[in-house]
Amino acid sequence: MHKLPLRLVFVLMFLSVSTVLTAQNSYKNITAKYVEQDIVLDGKLDEAVWQEAETGQDFVQFFPTDSLAANYGTSFKVIYTDTHLYIGVRAETENGNTVVSSLRRDFRGTTNDNISVLFDTFNDATTAFFFGVTPYGVRREGLTTEGGTAFNATWDIKWKAEAQRFDDHYTVEMAIPFTSLKFIEGATSWRFRCYRWNIQSNEQTTWIQVPQNQSLASLAYMGTLNFEKPLGRSRTPFALIPYINALANKDYATNEADQQFKVGGDAKIAVSDAMNLDLTVNPDFSNVEVDDIFTNLTRFEIQLPERRQFFIDNNDLFANYGSSRDNIPFFSRRIGLARDTVGNLIENRIIGGARLSGKLDPTWRLGFLNLQTAEDTQNEISSFNNMMLAFQKKVFSRSNLGFFWVNKQTFAEDEFLDPNDRYNRVIGIDYDLASPDNVWRGNFFVHKSFQPGDSGGNFAAQSILFYDARDWRFVADFVYVDEEYRADLGFVPRKDIFKTGQSATRRWYPKESALSNHEAGLLVVNFWRPNLDFKHTDHFYRLFWNGAFTNQSNLEVQLQQNFIFLTADFDPTRTEGATPLPGNQDYYFTQATVNYTSNPSKLFTYGVNTSVGEFFNGEQYSVGGQIGYRFQPWANMTLGVNYDGIRLPDPYANADFWLVTARTEVTFSKSIFWNTTIQYSNQRDNFGINSRLQWRFAPLSDLFLVYNDNYFTEEFAPRFRSINLKLTYWLNI
Repeated sequence: MHKLPLRLVFVLMFLSVSTVLTAQNSYKNITAKYVEQDIVLDGKLDEAVWQEAETGQDFVQFFPTDSLAANYGTSFKVIYTDTHLYIGVRAETENGNTVVSSLRRDFRGTTNDNISVLFDTFNDATTAFFFGVTPYGVRREGLTTEGGTAFNATWDIKWKAEAQRFDDHYTVEMAIPFTSLKFIEGATSWRFRCYRWNIQSNEQTTWIQVPQNQSLASLAYMGTLNFEKPLGRSRTPFALIPYINALANKDYATNEADQQFKVGGDAKIAVSDAMNLDLTVNPDFSNVEVDDIFTNLTRFEIQLPERRQFFIDNNDLFANYGSSRDNIPFFSRRIGLARDTVGNLIENRIIGGARLSGKLDPTWRLGFLNLQTAEDTQNEISSFNNMMLAFQKKVFSRSNLGFFWVNKQTFAEDEFLDPNDRYNRVIGIDYDLASPDNVWRGNFFVHKSFQPGDSGGNFAAQSILFYDARDWRFVADFVYVDEEYRADLGFVPRKDIFKTGQSATRRWYPKESALSNHEAGLLVVNFWRPNLDFKHTDHFYRLFWNGAFTNQSNLEVQLQQNFIFLTADFDPTRTEGATPLPGNQDYYFTQATVNYTSNPSKLFTYGVNTSVGEFFNGEQYSVGGQIGYRFQPWANMTLGVNYDGIRLPDPYANADFWLVTARTEVTFSKSIFWNTTIQYSNQRDNFGINSRLQWRFAPLSDLFLVYNDNYFTEEFAPRFRSINLKLTYWLNI
């Protein structure tokens, strides 16, 4: 057995680090005017105090260029009282036909005209709150992390907004309670930026200029919001969020029916201006949106996003360690799921838990999470305690150094429990690099796991460095995951690997062209197996071209050459009883892929994708597409169809995989929504219907009626059916 020397891992890490520190990017500032009286929130901007406040204006384009003034102007003002922060915006438009796809809260910014604002309340250029409003007064809010490259729109707080529409402009008023934000008592300024999606006119604009190779929400490019008088304390009120849920279901495979009446809830307690304690008892996630079904032709697990509200606030403190592709030491979706006696993934009830997260001071953050899952003797699942402790230290202008400890452990003495699974612990240190202008980025980590009778080795490490200038982008990546490394609460698709990845991308920004920008590049990724004498077992080499058109449509073309050395027999069709492809053999195959998505501002939208080429020792043909129609702003309808055909020589199996997804979203008003998702996958032998009616009868308080119906596809027989009525109420005390 050959281990990759850790000394070599560290050398690779630090040889790849090269930081160039430049001045912080902040070009403008605006002063928020202090007033004593709250305004009438109606979106009209007709109070006298708005006329007295300073104006932020002179927006510049981010798209289709990043070097010109905005074609349609935007101006904003900020005022505040002791309790609320108010933002007033006037946005000029081509005409009154603004683009709004829905009246539902937490709209997609890329498919709706909207005004958005970013508040970096701790001035750390790493995390921020964002708020957005459409011309119809529809709201969205969320958290942005990793310097503005990661968004989480599942985060919800109490705030208000109204808008007014006119023939050549619209106006917006936002009212954000200071109790809904976290900041330092006595603060006199925040980093801040206002930006705009003008879908109607194919334009994206921003108060502070942002290079087009960066994210529009990048926290490296911010202005300053000054306050006339220091801010008071940021104490979120004590909140109780109880729920009741009546549920009935039937499993037709086992012919078992069940009826339940569940009661539980959450509590939110402000520990300090920047620290929150969240408690949960008997949590219920039956109202969470259904996951997308996918066709998996690989040998490895695919990661799905976390949507459960309890895990969202300060989620980056827990979820952003490691590498999203190769090693995540803590993946919260593992909590509440477990394998039954035949290996099926089933729900494992969470009894309760707590999470403490936030800022200790301007440079230190703390995250602590602890949840207890229930015992399920029928399915031979033990009760486990799931814990993570994390500290993060800001270093330099935008970089962070993080330390964590993850522990999954049972104190039960169940006979069915494998002694090797009694506990699993992972400790680690991560360094996230981000230069002030975001041109240099990187992640460098070393993690180690511990389990019963196994504490030697068990390392995972990575060094990845990005150089992302306007015209060129270079990436160098090195990853090592030991075969004995375990992260039971994490996501580790492959073990016993040493991976290298390099890419080079050239960008162009043509003038007076149908293209806003386009890029071409080469990606080279190789895998070696340390425990197989560093045998080269995988690679893929990809040539690609991506084009972004001025009408917001996109075209992607790529050619990829693959090599896989199968260490064990594998059937890519997953056909029962089929002859698998033999292991201990090399496979080389090449594939070409084309993807196109249309202009999202149109009522009718579409996208097409196709892939053709070799596949192991045979061939693969894939074609798919999606069409959508918007009955603005009341309804959206989409239909997606994907086909994957696999043709292998005898005696191996062929396969035809179909994946069909239909969605309808109806918004009767800003408080009543009806979403239905229908999904068909013959690979998973499932036809599923999920229909959810939601009434938001008070701020962050909802009544849900959710119906699920699943069928086996081969004989089209009932599989599982459920209906539940859930009431949640957010009560500030």
